[in-house]
Amino acid sequence: MTVTAEPRTNDTVHVLDHGFVRLDASMASDLSVVNAARVSFARRKEEMDDSDAGLIRFLMRDRHGTPFEHNAFRFHIRCPLFVARDWFRHRVGSFNEFSMRYAKATDDFYVPEADDVRSQVGKPGAYSFEPVDPELAERTRDELRAVYEQAYETYVRLVEAGVARELARCVLPVGAYTEFYWTVNARSVMNFVSLRAADTAQREIRRYAEAVETFLAAKMPITHAAFVASDRVAP
Repeated sequence: MTVTAEPRTNDTVHVLDHGFVRLDASMASDLSVVNAARVSFARRKEEMDDSDAGLIRFLMRDRHGTPFEHNAFRFHIRCPLFVARDWFRHRVGSFNEFSMRYAKATDDFYVPEADDVRSQVGKPGAYSFEPVDPELAERTRDELRAVYEQAYETYVRLVEAGVARELARCVLPVGAYTEFYWTVNARSVMNFVSLRAADTAQREIRRYAEAVETFLAAKMPITHAAFVASDRVAP
């Protein structure tokens, strides 16, 4: 069972085994940055030119951040619960999440590809991650599937016996999929991407951040290029 209908593909990046990032709507352009900055001089432009691209690069380089806030992206995200919980720590946007109190939980669960099953070596803050041997990778995937199947069967059994969904959901692991809407401005998108697309971020959320970045690059290419040129540090 999928919580919502299959998303449209022309505005959607599929992520992991059952997830996606979909741009539901946007009010975002490089010109929005330029006009937000130039209002200081009571000026407004209808079209971009080379001087405006230079202005954006200056604002990014010198970290004048507020002109990048006068725009909006509304994303529809589907991801495992453990990814969502890390995502929600970025309190610079608005979130509305699917509720397991009111609707039946999904029976989709995250099973990593064999190449994504990894070991953890080192100390907190300085871990390295190495691939495991193929036999352990497949055993891990099999054991995850077994746990998921048992957990979901228990959930369904409890609900059918009359237990409230808000309580029955306690048996579901963090690999279960959820979904939410996220409305955010470009400055906050860049902050999210700078942290969650970094090599130090968990691999799963990194893939979502990379998907989000594709929409920033498509809607605000000059801003995105300036972001990359500034070592991917948000203004």
